[in-house]
Amino acid sequence: MKDSRRPRLGLRLRYALVALVYGMAVAALTLTLDTVIDPSWLAAAAAVAASLLPLWLLIGREVDPMRSLFRALAGTVTSYRDGDFAFGLHWTRNDELADLVRAHNALGDTLREQRLTLAQRELLLDTMVQNTPVAMLLFDAAGHVIYGNLAARKLLHDGRRIEGLHRDALLLLAVPALADALRRGGDGLFTVESDKPDDEQVFHLSRRAFRLNGRPHELVLLRGLSQELRRQEVQTWKKVIRLISHELNNSLAPIASMAHSGAELTRRGQHDKLPTVFAAIEERARHLDTFIRGYAQFAKPPAPRIEAIDWPAFVERLHAAARFVSQGEPTHRPKFDAMQMAQALLNLLKNAHESGSAPDAVELVVRELPNALRIEVLDRGPGMNDDVLAQALLPFYSTKRGGTGLGLALTREIVEAHSGHIALANREAGGLQVTITLPQ
Repeated sequence: MKDSRRPRLGLRLRYALVALVYGMAVAALTLTLDTVIDPSWLAAAAAVAASLLPLWLLIGREVDPMRSLFRALAGTVTSYRDGDFAFGLHWTRNDELADLVRAHNALGDTLREQRLTLAQRELLLDTMVQNTPVAMLLFDAAGHVIYGNLAARKLLHDGRRIEGLHRDALLLLAVPALADALRRGGDGLFTVESDKPDDEQVFHLSRRAFRLNGRPHELVLLRGLSQELRRQEVQTWKKVIRLISHELNNSLAPIASMAHSGAELTRRGQHDKLPTVFAAIEERARHLDTFIRGYAQFAKPPAPRIEAIDWPAFVERLHAAARFVSQGEPTHRPKFDAMQMAQALLNLLKNAHESGSAPDAVELVVRELPNALRIEVLDRGPGMNDDVLAQALLPFYSTKRGGTGLGLALTREIVEAHSGHIALANREAGGLQVTITLPQ
């Protein structure tokens, strides 16, 4: 494109000059032929005919560069549509078309810079998503995986690609606990067992539905919590030590003080006041015994006595202690320790009522699975946020004022003593779902 500092010759002026030159040439040729051809109109016709070829060549000289420019313009527009912004236009004249070319090239430069910035951002985002320790799965409306990052491939398919697999095929590849969590729906916490006793992995599953290009999609995130839970476990043990020390001091200090008072009363001969002192010592000692027994029961629960259970009678005993709606009934007699499982389920039903759920919305649902029994306790309370879900099963963790944090932890101990597992998940319409799966 020619430097814009050169004199500007607009298209209107250019073609006006061409018309003027052509008219003058025809007039001069007519005057020349008029001397040899008669009449005058025949001379004028001959002059026009003789000037048609030069006029055609002159028009071609003016129009051909514009035709080339328009073809190039169409080509660059097609390239822009295909995402290629590496092309530009060149125009040697300083006219209105030069303005168009400058604007077009400026647009190309802007689009190229934006494309480069966007590509860098996409590369950065893809690097972050691919290398995040959180496993990410994106499903389309038909249930096919359209994206899975490195963590998801490693977790589900030994590092191999999973794009294109259907959800059902993916569930067959996953370990049972993970497959059950993906199949269940909603957010939740689950544990993947390992052959090594201290190498179990705890995961938090969350899912979000959204529309992409007008079509429904679902994003599933699987976040490993084992390291965080181990750190929390250390903090929990510190809390346990402080709690036990506090409780022991609260009981032993009054006992020591009252024992000293009893000795003084004996020395003074005031024996009539000794029963009061002994009663206070007995009350504090009984409180301390209850406290220690409760923690000892959690620390070392007895081994479960597995036996066939009459399910209707078992549920009837639960109804005598808590209010709930029962759904489902196993076709075969389930096998577990009735006393321990009743304690575990009563803990869950108590929590469901304390969540603020309406009593009629607290449900106990039982389902039979292949070689397993699934028991669910449902409520319509506020549910739990992600942080509480991640720590709810930890010993001594409680969101209740004055709570010991042993209810869910003891329930988990009982379930795992039966070789089962427990999972917590928020329900889609609000509330919490606690799922116990027991092998049968």
